[in-house]
Amino acid sequence: MPVNSFENYPMPWIPDKEKLKLPIYISIAELLEQDIQSGKLAGNTKLPPQRELADFLDLNLSTITRAFKICENKGLIYANIGQGTFVSPNAAIPFLHKANNGCVELGIIRPFYQYNKIVADIAQKTIQRNTSQYLFEFDSISESYKHKQTAIKWLKSFHIETEPENIMLTAGTQNALTIVFLALFHSGDKILTDSYTYSNFIGLARQLNVQLISVAADEDGMIPDLVEKQCRIMDIKGIFLMPSCNNPTGTVMSMERKRKIASLIQQYHLILMEDDAYGFIANDTGEPIQTLIPDNTIYLHSLSKSLSAGLRCAYMVIPDCLRQTFLETANNVNLKIPLLNAEIISELIASGNAGRIIGQKKRQAKERNRIYKKYFPDSICPNEYSFFQWLPLPAHYNGYQLEMQATDNGIHIFCSDRFTVGKAESTAIRIATCSPDSLQQLETGLKTLKHLLDKNQQYISQANFII
Repeated sequence: MPVNSFENYPMPWIPDKEKLKLPIYISIAELLEQDIQSGKLAGNTKLPPQRELADFLDLNLSTITRAFKICENKGLIYANIGQGTFVSPNAAIPFLHKANNGCVELGIIRPFYQYNKIVADIAQKTIQRNTSQYLFEFDSISESYKHKQTAIKWLKSFHIETEPENIMLTAGTQNALTIVFLALFHSGDKILTDSYTYSNFIGLARQLNVQLISVAADEDGMIPDLVEKQCRIMDIKGIFLMPSCNNPTGTVMSMERKRKIASLIQQYHLILMEDDAYGFIANDTGEPIQTLIPDNTIYLHSLSKSLSAGLRCAYMVIPDCLRQTFLETANNVNLKIPLLNAEIISELIASGNAGRIIGQKKRQAKERNRIYKKYFPDSICPNEYSFFQWLPLPAHYNGYQLEMQATDNGIHIFCSDRFTVGKAESTAIRIATCSPDSLQQLETGLKTLKHLLDKNQQYISQANFII
């Protein structure tokens, strides 16, 4: 009897042979994806070597390689040279219910909802105007042009110089990124990102089968030498960065680092997606990368965190060479912001209320971060106005288990696995200090979290003690 006929041959994952159908490589990929998405294969589980799996199934090695490649392009698995292939830590993200039972929200970023009262007052005045009926039309060239002029003035305060024809108003960053993906990238294309990055960007890339390549960062942001290394060995199409404040780590990219990254982007003809959602809280860290390489950059400026999350508005600045492609894509999928939302945003800016909202949010953020430091004094806070904090944890922590444990103790948090691309470098949690309704609620949540972590650490120390 041949070796590969043994049904109980020990392997961490074996597809059900009875479910295999032609083409085999697609069938294997689908079964692997199902077992990952269902949670049967946990994050960071090491998969069997491709040759070993091929021998067991009596298949060519190329069949397994093609199957694994499909799952890798979807971000479900990642390979470490010399170590093997592993399940991505965020491939099957557990759903975390919104706090509705008295839990303190420290996971989802709720950007100071108490200031929505100012937005509501502006919205009410806007609706009561005699000309408000025009805001409910399907399209209005004159109205759109007016809002683009407002966007130009607003973006100048962030060092962005552009023209109306190079601006698109979108329903938030996620909407803008969808247009970018559909216009510029295809299934299997590779994009560089930070090791920890915006979770919705990860999900969108996975859904469209665009492969994200992780690049490590230091205190100044993504490391240029590692960017160049990836560009030399792979056909990289683009790069996604949040230089003003990376979500979730809070890392702020220095101007010197921006110049080095910009030079590499030009050298390797990459498209940069620069997400400046938190540019309004940035300290004096210089200009956006877009100002260095405007022809290579899609600049994304969301107003959800700074002004109002519910209005879902973002300004996207597009280089001349890509303008027609983006217009066609946006029109084909009808991804446009409602004129009413655009009008409210423009009125907030023109009336000066936008600046006042941001000023009040920054003062609140600074006070909340002061409270955070009281409970976690050793934590590094790159920006005193940050809406969230990144708290590294000892390696023995399981992120998703800690989330569930925290929920049982009355707080909601997000672990680093939700933001990880490729191999998890370490375990951490993102704490949304902006989300609790009050300073007292924030303090209650942080006190509970500190007690939970201290209790866990004490238990682990006792378990590791050997006589």
